[in-house]
Amino acid sequence: MSDSLRERYLSFFAKHGHAVVPSSPLRPENDPTTLFTGSGMQPMLPYFLGEIHPLGKRIADSQKSFRTQDIEEVGDNRHTTFFEMLGNWSFGDYFKREQIGWMWEFLTQELKIDPSRLYFTCFRGNDDLDIAQDVESAELWKQHFAQAGIDAKIVDFPERDGMQGGKIFYYDEKKNWWSRVGAPANMPIGEPGGPDTEMFFDFRPDLGERCIPGTPFSGKFCHVNCDCGRFMEIGNNVFMQYRKSSDGFEELAQKNVDFGGGLERLMAACLDNPDVFSTDLFEDARETIAALSGKRYGENPDDTYAYRVVLDHIRAAVFLIGDDILPSNKDQGYFVRRLLRRAVRFGDMLGMEQDFTARVGRAFIDTYASAYPNLAKNASSIESELSREEIKFRKTLEIGLKEFQKLSGETISGSDAFILFSSYGFPIEITEELAKEAGKSVDIASFHKELEKHQDLSRTASAGKFKGGLADQSEKVTAFHTATHLMLAGLRRELGEDIHQAGSNITDERTRFDFTFPEKVPKEVLDRVEDYVNTAIDSGASVRSVIMDKEAARAAGVEGSFWDKYPEKVTVYQVEGPDGSVYSRELCGGPHVKTMTDITRFGRFKIQKEEASSAGVRRIKAVFLGA
Repeated sequence: MSDSLRERYLSFFAKHGHAVVPSSPLRPENDPTTLFTGSGMQPMLPYFLGEIHPLGKRIADSQKSFRTQDIEEVGDNRHTTFFEMLGNWSFGDYFKREQIGWMWEFLTQELKIDPSRLYFTCFRGNDDLDIAQDVESAELWKQHFAQAGIDAKIVDFPERDGMQGGKIFYYDEKKNWWSRVGAPANMPIGEPGGPDTEMFFDFRPDLGERCIPGTPFSGKFCHVNCDCGRFMEIGNNVFMQYRKSSDGFEELAQKNVDFGGGLERLMAACLDNPDVFSTDLFEDARETIAALSGKRYGENPDDTYAYRVVLDHIRAAVFLIGDDILPSNKDQGYFVRRLLRRAVRFGDMLGMEQDFTARVGRAFIDTYASAYPNLAKNASSIESELSREEIKFRKTLEIGLKEFQKLSGETISGSDAFILFSSYGFPIEITEELAKEAGKSVDIASFHKELEKHQDLSRTASAGKFKGGLADQSEKVTAFHTATHLMLAGLRRELGEDIHQAGSNITDERTRFDFTFPEKVPKEVLDRVEDYVNTAIDSGASVRSVIMDKEAARAAGVEGSFWDKYPEKVTVYQVEGPDGSVYSRELCGGPHVKTMTDITRFGRFKIQKEEASSAGVRRIKAVFLGA
């Protein structure tokens, strides 16, 4: 069913004039400021900010996504770290009427979801900031309900007064507003943003307006954003409608649409089962675990919890390793290691024998083979990496047990419990179990405080900054970005065409640029690269973008990474001098200056430092010396 749903979604939007593009990698291309691709919108943001997508104004895809902040949430019936985000976008083309109409059609006609089980939320507005209530979206949903013979009441303050017989609800900016920095009050001048309208499925219509019994919310009035588990958000339409100005919020000339809906959650709605782990995406892996453990999914709450952790974490690890993100102690690799260690510990709780991660991983590779052929192509290396990491961790566990035995006193402190958790992969449940056996207790409250600090750091590290390696879109950052293109061209000119970008981080103070090269670059070479950049800047060259066939661009020597991930049409940025000299030709999705005169006012380009970044990768730090 999963393959069918994914294909039906993409075919539906292709029918409505959308170009279907492949998923971007889980490691954001050339962007060290964001650890992972965490949404479908993330790779698309340059096009919302003015870049021209080579395939047009209507785009759709199914994007692989990974969110680190959900690791400790995994274990219930709906949280996952890895997921597929079905998405469609309009870059200044259609807007609310078309998007809402298509989503209603897709849900009720293509997926045959009963419209009486659907609920929608819209933006309440903000009187203090003079941002209007999104009445248009609410009325559009109401019209579609009416066509289905349902009189859908629009109500406000459901979080305070309950559902009030409504089908369409207004919420404030905490729930129904999007910008890169959150609430509209926090948006800087020039920042785009807008209201969103979310879509929910009701798994318990028999409860009227009450929460699910047997939960902490039992007996209370429910609403769609309640945490009792009755409702599940299955999609979100973002309408980028406004730009913040010094005078308030003004309508954008180019209004954009971003839809994102989790494949797993849409499947849950189609199956009328709130447990995403019961879908066919996990079926083969569930059967593999059952065969290895002798325990069945759903029979025992503790075992089911452990099942979900193992299923989610190994699936995520398979996709991360498939995108060449290997277990390590830093950056993205740290999270792969963390996932697998947690999976091993919960696998042990299920009684699985050593080296089970590769076997469960193989089940996921087979499940996703048709949608993601690279997994099948790299199956043996993925399995080997899973096995190698599991063996390594089991050795670490032995050390962790010795560390536990060193702990003195009747109570294990929260900080000690967290060290066992973070350094040795002990879930808190294991520490509690070991403590109980030793006649000790664990300071759980203190542990959770330490864990919360760690989660805050994870959220910060993986926050969707969506800026292609840029701190912002300011004139100076844009100048640095364009100059960095020139620097890469200079490096390739001096060191050869095997030089490629491996990462960048650009602020208004400097550019930090990583590139592939096995040894220290001589100073005289760096001096020539520096001269090359400044010569290009002094030339008065202009920057223009052209749309090319991918293979033609590659054959022409255009610089780019991850060629197999790009669509058949690509955008090439070219720095060209008045005499026709071409200083740089590169695939890119970030902002650029129009002419080199936009750079000269910041001063001379200067390489300040060159050093090793990692094996086979060098790093340059460069600045502008003020004019």
